[in-house]
Amino acid sequence: MMTFREIFFELHTYEQGEFYLALSSEERQQLYRYLSPKELADLFDGIEEEQEDVEQLLKEMDSSYAADMLSYMFTDNAVDTLNQLDKKDVAMYLSIMEPESAKEIKNLLHYEDDTAGSIMTTEYVAIAADQTVKSAMAYLKEAAADAEIIYYIFVVDEAGYLVGVISLRDLIVNDDQALIRDVMSERVISVKVGDDQEDVANTMRDYDFLAVPVTDYKNRMLGIVTVDDIIDVIDEEAASDYSGLAGVDVEEVAENPLHAAKKRLPWLITLLFLGMSTATLIGHYEALVSEASILAVFISLITGTAGNAGTQSLAVAVRRLAMQEDDRSFIRLIFSELVTGIITGLITGLTIMVIVGVWKHNFTLGFVIGMAMLCAITVANLAGSLIPMLMDKLGFDPAVASGPFITTLSDLTSVLIYFSIASLFMSYFIG
Repeated sequence: MMTFREIFFELHTYEQGEFYLALSSEERQQLYRYLSPKELADLFDGIEEEQEDVEQLLKEMDSSYAADMLSYMFTDNAVDTLNQLDKKDVAMYLSIMEPESAKEIKNLLHYEDDTAGSIMTTEYVAIAADQTVKSAMAYLKEAAADAEIIYYIFVVDEAGYLVGVISLRDLIVNDDQALIRDVMSERVISVKVGDDQEDVANTMRDYDFLAVPVTDYKNRMLGIVTVDDIIDVIDEEAASDYSGLAGVDVEEVAENPLHAAKKRLPWLITLLFLGMSTATLIGHYEALVSEASILAVFISLITGTAGNAGTQSLAVAVRRLAMQEDDRSFIRLIFSELVTGIITGLITGLTIMVIVGVWKHNFTLGFVIGMAMLCAITVANLAGSLIPMLMDKLGFDPAVASGPFITTLSDLTSVLIYFSIASLFMSYFIG
């Protein structure tokens, strides 16, 4: 047993987690006999599994062992784990857990999902302003074992209000007898407990923080959000945005095909009806196409190119919205995308005009295709920047609402532009 423990604890906690997950249920039962709940908690702090997997892993353990393990985990990680369980299971674990740990976890469980409160931890180091650096260092040594991060030490008054912050480096380099109030920074960047987790991530990115304090609306300190949690948030938001642009859940790899189809069908049916409008529009110009059948050859070329241009513009606009830039930035973005559309449309249009002119020996036809390409790309670029803004103003997720919609819209506008221009020059290329 000692040989296994020695080898096991030489591994990084990430490697321990990978080893643990690779074991069979029977092998994990043996592992629980070799590891204490506290030792397993260090491992569990670093693993991220789907709801079904977490439920299965906890049910493999004795209930008391699992409750002890949860109580030793960092509070935010324990809350994340419990949030994946049924309410009755959560109540059961809390009822057999140590009262102090259960109280801390309960305090975080009631915060809304995707807020600062739901991802914060209460394991931080707080000191008083009237302490000396020497006494603060002595307290830090005692508290460090239970703190999730010690690089920032937060200063609170007797009522728990956040009044300052000092880094570990500043604590080390200052004189032992100096008072904390004289060496701390009184300008503290903090977030409110109800702030959206994406806003918290943006704050930490902007200030390059390893942790940010979380306060209530009276500035009383409640906890901290650490950089490891923010990395998870960024990953979640990126997956959400990417899912929205595609109109599917990109993390549904192991999902039941029937369940996956059920989730994808609403978008596909909606887009089917929107696509019918394009088909109806083409049908409206059926007489034009029958007179000059060559026009049908270039429909997909124009709609496809315009759709690609619109998607590029959409990606830029959604990114700007995620960065929460001001209205003036978006006005500049719209103007920039309009000019970009004109430039790319002009070059693309000229290129296709020459190709079609030489290929079909008809530069009038080439001009029609080129002019339609110029107009379609310009309109698609403009729509790609405007639609996300409009959806955001209406309260919809701009990625989810815009992604599947922009391609269908660009098809519709491209066909309308193409046949409108072609009808003006009909007499020049018939035959």
